[in-house]
Amino acid sequence: MKKLFLSIVLIASSTIFASAQRYCTIDSKYILEKVPDYKNAQTTLDALSKNWQSEIDDKMQDVDKMYKSYQAERAMLSDEMRKKREDEIVAKEKAVKELQKQRFGYEGDLFKKRQELVKPVQDKVYNAVQKMVQQKGYDLVLDKAGGVTLFYADTKLDKSDEVLKIINAK
Repeated sequence: MKKLFLSIVLIASSTIFASAQRYCTIDSKYILEKVPDYKNAQTTLDALSKNWQSEIDDKMQDVDKMYKSYQAERAMLSDEMRKKREDEIVAKEKAVKELQKQRFGYEGDLFKKRQELVKPVQDKVYNAVQKMVQQKGYDLVLDKAGGVTLFYADTKLDKSDEVLKIINAK
């Protein structure tokens, strides 16, 4: 009897909570995978990434060849020639690492291209969610892709100012 009463109370309280705040979940990864523009953007980015990585790998192989050649000839080189060859190898390796950073680093070419190609698609998804929220009257939208994260929240639900009032009242 206690279990039945507890179950009824739990169901009633969850129903009251659900009617007080309407929420839904979405899977942005699933949505993006179903948008052709996103697939095209990913294909383009993958091809660019592969080409750039291939270019960097080729340049690193050149550095390796230079180093192996240097190692083989080192005993026959004068101190001045050794220093010159070492400097050439170091400079070429540094240039390759700079190219790698330029292509794949934070705010590098790949990042910029991703922003250019993927951000408009993500904006479409966000705008579609905004439209759905307005039509259906949701207060919260949770995104379950990659763990549950808050995708949208109605500003009326933000109680930060109330927390600050409590903190400042002390």
